[in-house]
Amino acid sequence: MRRITILSDASSWLNEHLDDLQFQLESRGHAVRWIHNPAQLAPGDVCLLLSCGSLLSADQLALHRHNLVVHESALPQGQGWSPMTWQILEGASSIPITLFEAIATLDAGPIYLQQQIALQGYELVEAWRALQAQATLELCLAWFDRYQEVVAAAQPQHGEASHYRRRRPADSQLDPERPLAEQFNLLRVVDNQRYPAFVHWRGRRYVLQVLPEPLRSP
Repeated sequence: MRRITILSDASSWLNEHLDDLQFQLESRGHAVRWIHNPAQLAPGDVCLLLSCGSLLSADQLALHRHNLVVHESALPQGQGWSPMTWQILEGASSIPITLFEAIATLDAGPIYLQQQIALQGYELVEAWRALQAQATLELCLAWFDRYQEVVAAAQPQHGEASHYRRRRPADSQLDPERPLAEQFNLLRVVDNQRYPAFVHWRGRRYVLQVLPEPLRSP
């Protein structure tokens, strides 16, 4: 039995999937505490930093033997913010996802596990987020289920690092002079609540809602 803390941002979309992770961990006999504020951290065995925008201090990291992060890139490439979004905008059809040990430097700790998220090229934000959440839970559970093997095989990050910046609402602006097909990946990463698509045209700003067509019965 391990004492596990899940730390996620209170506003994160991933929270709706973390109930299942908590259930899966508790069903394996672990004690799980789920918080949204790093100030609430208390000593334990493993801290899962999932969709957490805070960089923990050395003292906060020392509260747990392991501090695990899941990040959607082939680290050290793609360190930073919103890596899944930026790679979809770049046209990627397969997104690497990495579980690694957090250290005081952002996204720089040793790597435990990696896998790929396969995309078909039509998934809108809810669809690819569901795939991201599924891969996140699979990696976390695999780490606990294969603990000795996985920790023994940890590898330091190698290669030249690259960084993604924080996403801003302005990044959802469409260009009315360009074909829509050239901007379809931008529509795929639109969050209608936090980062809605918009366009400026003839002195006015127009906000677009991007919704998939409901599936029809055969």
